[in-house]
Amino acid sequence: MKIQWSLIAALVFALITAIFAVINVEPVNVNLLFGTVSIPLILLIIGCTLLGGIIVGAFGLYRGYLLDKENKKLKAELAHIQKATGYVFPEPTPVEESIPDPEKPSNT
Repeated sequence: MKIQWSLIAALVFALITAIFAVINVEPVNVNLLFGTVSIPLILLIIGCTLLGGIIVGAFGLYRGYLLDKENKKLKAELAHIQKATGYVFPEPTPVEESIPDPEKPSNT
């Protein structure tokens, strides 16, 4: 469900950015370190939005890589501890048995 809300938010943000960019089409001067460039404001807005998306996406991929690496390390550590101690996880109880049925009369 979280992914759906993220997708909806991204689409709304893209729509607002597109409307804002279409309204602003006049050329502007962009002062760079090595000179000045005159480009339409629409290209500047869309370019900055795309650059921001690429930066956020790269950060997300890097964070996911670090989490996967930590997950593998912790699984290996858990396997080592289980092997050293002989501990085995107990079987989980089914959810249906632990939740009382509201239609059945209780014995209390």
